[in-house]
Amino acid sequence: MKYLIIGLGNMGPEYDLTRHNIGFQVVDQLAVDHQAKFEVDRLALLASFKYKGRSLYLIKPTTYMNQSGKAAQYWLTKLKIPIENSLTIVDDLALPFGKLRLRAQGSSAGHNGLKSMEMHVATQDYPRLRFGIGNDFSKGQQANYVLAPFSSQEQELLASPINQACEIILSFCTIGINRTMEKYNSD
Repeated sequence: MKYLIIGLGNMGPEYDLTRHNIGFQVVDQLAVDHQAKFEVDRLALLASFKYKGRSLYLIKPTTYMNQSGKAAQYWLTKLKIPIENSLTIVDDLALPFGKLRLRAQGSSAGHNGLKSMEMHVATQDYPRLRFGIGNDFSKGQQANYVLAPFSSQEQELLASPINQACEIILSFCTIGINRTMEKYNSD
């Protein structure tokens, strides 16, 4: 069984550790945990490792957030991975900081990375792990908020939800989305 884990974010040092790049941070941690190294490949940085008989492929699209779906579609096709065996990690303003929510499908909710995914994979029916970044910004400041680094207080608290996101990814790949949602999606 093969799985494609898609961390959404933007390439470049100016975007490192920003709220919008939490998808990159999660797949980076997963790669570190499993001694996988990212290498430049077509439309993405790619890493892979084996876990409990599964092959996990991690990508960080180099296409920037607004074209993430292009990289995802390329790697799904190249690796012959069905869309239900993909998991997109995305920042979410609607969830409180550090809250994680696994979903089998859903709308883009205005998120440009998810809009691109929908356009390129031609469906809203693909698994995603929403990572709450909170919404502590003034009217009209949404773009500045998501493209800003986490506050120092948030950075101190980030390790725990990132590690939990990694656990959710491994669970998704081994016991499936429904059992993983039952286990981790709590209010």
